[in-house]
Amino acid sequence: MKFEVSNAARLPTRFGKFTTVAFKEYLDDKILEHLVVFTDPLPKIPLVRVHSECLTGDVFGSMKCDCGPELALAMGQIKDAGGMLIYLRQEGRGIGLFNKINAYCLQDKGYDTVEANEALGFAKDAREYSIVGEIFKHFNIEEIKLLTNNPRKVDEMSKYAKVHRESIIIKPNEYNEKYLQDKKKKLGHML
Repeated sequence: MKFEVSNAARLPTRFGKFTTVAFKEYLDDKILEHLVVFTDPLPKIPLVRVHSECLTGDVFGSMKCDCGPELALAMGQIKDAGGMLIYLRQEGRGIGLFNKINAYCLQDKGYDTVEANEALGFAKDAREYSIVGEIFKHFNIEEIKLLTNNPRKVDEMSKYAKVHRESIIIKPNEYNEKYLQDKKKKLGHML
């Protein structure tokens, strides 16, 4: 795997003070730039959130998903416990922003989140996590407390470190309640 690591920089946020580095991942058909936001120093067993980009939820506060609230909750918990947020550029469970908006349109017509991705010709979850292994190596991380409800993410992170899962539960709203139930039923999320 070919990648580069940026210099480290201070990142004061509304959650507290962090340090950040970017990882530039060179894939066959594209370049992805991921961000790691971490407390310095890192504890021996850091609290880690591997968060896939969600422009609509993380930036615009979409209530259709749980992404923005989970990101905010994770940042606060990481600041308090010590650890890192790995922000992966894999919008829409790996299908990209354009296709995610098309999936949203199908959801508006009654498809659930999994059916919409599949109707567009994509896997229910097309994300790939090998760069996380390189990030863990870079930071000499061998064991983590992983903030996730996704059993697939636990399995994927277990390839690179010893994993202790910690739940990250947000309060549902009228727009994402069915979405969360679909994730539980069809993707096995532990909600």
